[in-house]
Amino acid sequence: MSVLVTGGAGYIGSHVVRLLEQRGDDVVIVDNMSNGIASRIGELPLEQIDLSHADATDRLVEVIERYSVDSVVHFAAKKQVGESVQRPLWYYQQNVTGLANLLAALERTGVDRLVFSSSAAVYGMPDRLMVEEDIDCRPINPYGQTKLIGEWMIDDVMAATGLNAIKLRYFNVAGTGWNDLADTAVMNLFPIVLDRDARGLAPVIFGADYDTDDGTCIRDYVHVKDLALAHVYALDALAAGRPRVSTFNVGTGQGASVREVIDALSDALGRTLTPEIGDRRAGDPPRLIADVTAISTELGWKAEYGLADIAKSAVAAAAWRAAQA
Repeated sequence: MSVLVTGGAGYIGSHVVRLLEQRGDDVVIVDNMSNGIASRIGELPLEQIDLSHADATDRLVEVIERYSVDSVVHFAAKKQVGESVQRPLWYYQQNVTGLANLLAALERTGVDRLVFSSSAAVYGMPDRLMVEEDIDCRPINPYGQTKLIGEWMIDDVMAATGLNAIKLRYFNVAGTGWNDLADTAVMNLFPIVLDRDARGLAPVIFGADYDTDDGTCIRDYVHVKDLALAHVYALDALAAGRPRVSTFNVGTGQGASVREVIDALSDALGRTLTPEIGDRRAGDPPRLIADVTAISTELGWKAEYGLADIAKSAVAAAAWRAAQA
């Protein structure tokens, strides 16, 4: 298999690249390096292309033909919810136009296998404990809207052409598969807590009065290495032909509260982290947990790592990075 990975120098993309490289696939990375880190991908070929630019389709066609690409995993996108609210038009340019340019390149070259990085943000604030793929999607921010529009675009192209695609809706991705591939952006709960701890600050819980057992929000945290493996399973399913189902949640099917995450990080650090309580953040649903029946049934994938594994890997990676500094 010869796989083009857009955004392959990023946190999640680099984990997929490493798994593909380890099993012997040929891999080429396309990344504009706005958030990518070159050391994550070693000596693998890297083409610096901004997918939202007018010349992106032509450049992608040249790369696909030069490397005899037969499959694509598409990560390259902007993904900060708050930023998407502040800069909505830019998010549509980056995420929707970028995907359109990629799809045009696939159509011109005849590449018919695509795995798309989507998000649980497409669901918005569903009024149920377990979230199935077939519920109404009502995203509440421009980032989630761009991901849902991306899914629609792919579905329409699949209906009109020979494209075979799988869309993976990630829940809360965390942890590290290899220390050098760690999440260096301080935007998600695990790195935020560890960053504050490294600066001598207590973690902050935004709202402790939700209708949950301990009053804090519950989320489905999936280890990044499990998530990466889901992409490999998806690629193999596409190689076998068009799947019966094309949209899958990727999570564990289990929820963990913010307090439980802080406790898991305390255990991994070997000392107690005592959180401060802040005000609720607008738009935070009390709980959001993936129903993972479809991906288990159709692709044979299930998460192998739990909350303690995620915390231990995040702490180990933070210590490794500190030692490199």
